[in-house]
Amino acid sequence: MAGEKEHKKGRFDNDAAASLVKELRKTFASGKTKSYEWRVAQLKGIAKLVSEKENELVEALYKDLSKPETEAHVTEISMIKSACTHALKDLKQWMKPEKVKSSILTFPSSAEIVSEPLGVVLVISPWNYPLLLSIDPVIGAIAAGNAVVLKPSEVAPATSSFFAKYVEEYVDRSAIRVVEGAVDETTALLEQKWDKIFYTGNGKVARVIMAAAAKNLTPVVLELGGKCPLVVDSNINLKVAARRIVAGKWGSNSGQTCVSPDYIITTKTFAPTLIDALKDTLENFFGKDPLQSKDMSRIVNSNHFARLSNLLDEDKVSSKIIHGGQRDEKRLYIAPTMLLDAPQDSKIMNEEIFGPLLPIITVDKLENSFDVINSKSKPLAAYLFSNDKKLEEEFVGKISAGGMLINDTILHLANPSLPFGGVGESGTGSYHGKFSFEAFSHKKAVLHRSFGGDAPARYPPYTPGKQRLVKAMLEGDMFGVICALIRLVRG
Repeated sequence: MAGEKEHKKGRFDNDAAASLVKELRKTFASGKTKSYEWRVAQLKGIAKLVSEKENELVEALYKDLSKPETEAHVTEISMIKSACTHALKDLKQWMKPEKVKSSILTFPSSAEIVSEPLGVVLVISPWNYPLLLSIDPVIGAIAAGNAVVLKPSEVAPATSSFFAKYVEEYVDRSAIRVVEGAVDETTALLEQKWDKIFYTGNGKVARVIMAAAAKNLTPVVLELGGKCPLVVDSNINLKVAARRIVAGKWGSNSGQTCVSPDYIITTKTFAPTLIDALKDTLENFFGKDPLQSKDMSRIVNSNHFARLSNLLDEDKVSSKIIHGGQRDEKRLYIAPTMLLDAPQDSKIMNEEIFGPLLPIITVDKLENSFDVINSKSKPLAAYLFSNDKKLEEEFVGKISAGGMLINDTILHLANPSLPFGGVGESGTGSYHGKFSFEAFSHKKAVLHRSFGGDAPARYPPYTPGKQRLVKAMLEGDMFGVICALIRLVRG
């Protein structure tokens, strides 16, 4: 296997990628990945890997992001275990053909939709949740019966190395493979023909992936991000709201989360009260010196630290800092930081922040927040804190976003009955639960007929009587069908 040898020597080029894909296509063509038994065995293998290597995973996540152990379990390890359990429980039902109604035009007949695997798929994952956002899509690909290549992020090298070391020991490596590397390796993979590409990351790279996929008309799922707005009303339980906002913004990977609240909108009159509550909650969670807290992840690397620092140091923004702003460049920590009314033309209000910085924008009345949000690209998530049902209805109706959550943040990800995905520049396609299975499946239409009930009206010569009958059938006009049949019988 030339591709495998090239990979082991560290030279994963186009030839090695082509060899790997050829090997996986051979496996898929054998039909082994389509069986229920094979899919279950692989899902159990992943669950076993996560359970048996839990300590190594916690260590890898700490090396990559200084991720606290509790956060590693709650946001990554437990989520993967839950996804495996959910898939194993419902897989047989997902795989069953879906019976659907037939029509009078095809009578007598029966119809069904059969889910079939797409073939050989590629999953390219990000660094911010390097376990969850790598393995969760892979679970969907396996559940749907595909052969799959996982390309983990080189920006999270410890987790990437973990995958390369262990994944293929727990699953069928003739159908499931891991390729480590950076731009060169990803480019080599994108040169190949895939049956689907699943990418989680930023819009710049997504455009490169879409361009590569277009050469082979390969469908893609793009899980991106954007500036997720959070609108806060005054008629709320402020203590609970403050905890949920702080947890969603700073308590989850230090804001390095695609659905993290990117900016708050509230009224000018309520802003001081909200800011005080957020400050108190931050101190309760992370202490007076958050740079020393053991409950916060660090910034992933020096490049992202510099990017975030540049957002804060812009002349028109630095004077808007009302809390935090402290930095430790050596340890790559930035304190939870709030800014008040940063200019709309500033970088921090136009670029996805992806870090522990939170601008707060004030408006005269809350309804004005809709115009602010709609002036930007459609976000991956949008949040509203309010007890006003009318405002809630308007928010859901007027704001387009990948997903929404009322009176909390980020928790909608934990419901496998909801699709998770973006809209517009925040992504295309969705996954989680059954939606992961469907993301990697083709819905094949199947119509069954016997040799009975053959209608002469469908065949030439097309007499006026036959035309009346066919037209009535196509239009669903049962009275017209009956009248046309009577006329035909009478000659």
